[in-house]
Amino acid sequence: MTVVEPERGAAEAVAANAALLVANDLVKTFGNGVRAVDGVSLTVHPGETVGLVGESGCGKSTTAKMILRLLAADGGSLSFGGVDLLHVRGRALRKLRARMQLVPQNPQTSFNPRLSIRSSIEFNLRAHGVQRGARGARLLEALDRVGMPAAYAQRFPHELSGGQLQRAAIARALVTNPELIVCDEAVSALDKSIQAQVLNLLVELQRDLGVAYLFISHDLSVVEHLSDRVIVMYLGRVVEEATAEQLWRDPRHPYTEALLSAAPNSGRTRIMLAGDPPSPTDPPSGCTFRTRCPVALEACAEERPPLLSVGGKHFAACINQERVTPAAVA
Repeated sequence: MTVVEPERGAAEAVAANAALLVANDLVKTFGNGVRAVDGVSLTVHPGETVGLVGESGCGKSTTAKMILRLLAADGGSLSFGGVDLLHVRGRALRKLRARMQLVPQNPQTSFNPRLSIRSSIEFNLRAHGVQRGARGARLLEALDRVGMPAAYAQRFPHELSGGQLQRAAIARALVTNPELIVCDEAVSALDKSIQAQVLNLLVELQRDLGVAYLFISHDLSVVEHLSDRVIVMYLGRVVEEATAEQLWRDPRHPYTEALLSAAPNSGRTRIMLAGDPPSPTDPPSGCTFRTRCPVALEACAEERPPLLSVGGKHFAACINQERVTPAAVA
């Protein structure tokens, strides 16, 4: 997979700007007692790509749904462009939703099979109050930006390949001129060659439009290429946060080390974790990763480790910063 490297340094360039998205201590508990998100905090600045990674079931998609107001948060605070996103309603919420859009995981299920691509994309424009006379131009401009001929607008979802349909999904997100796009496993359903094309497209769109991404994935090789900063989640909690460069050079949480060692062509000694993730309905005391951690201490069971700086803007929730190296663990 050949992916164009985005211009690095965006995280530093936007540091002086006000954050576009700010989430603090988000919590979501479902009726069956599953605490899917347990105190997640994150920020996304204008024009920045933040990767959100972790195993399936760690709470990444639930976090994204709360950010987009597709799920109600049970606790915490959330603002977008300085507006309290958890309490805004009605027309004000609709206006905010035009500024933050979603590219979902599976393009085959994200389009109505009975509607043409034109109808699906124009539905997004109608929902946000764009007048009929302006819809056609916005539609064609979005298709052109994602490299799709105008004739494809007349086709139906089953007439497009997976890569073409994901381009159409990106076009559908772009028509409202968003400032933030949440990409929820947006390339995981595509084969490797098509993944590279879609990732390159996302890089080009960010360069040309200045859009910010919250890029959710379990594939760290993808996140490495695309992200300025990376946030690692485990069992509903953030366990590490750093720039992409820092994280790959010097991971400071054992779970991050294990994830990186499993990435294809990482060049790292593979770390095999014991057992399965514990049940979110009955998580372990203290550090929830300790039951699988190869370097856990007795003290890890006593209290939940806070997310603390381990150097500059690199944060980790691990009390054992003198742990053995990944090579020694393996």
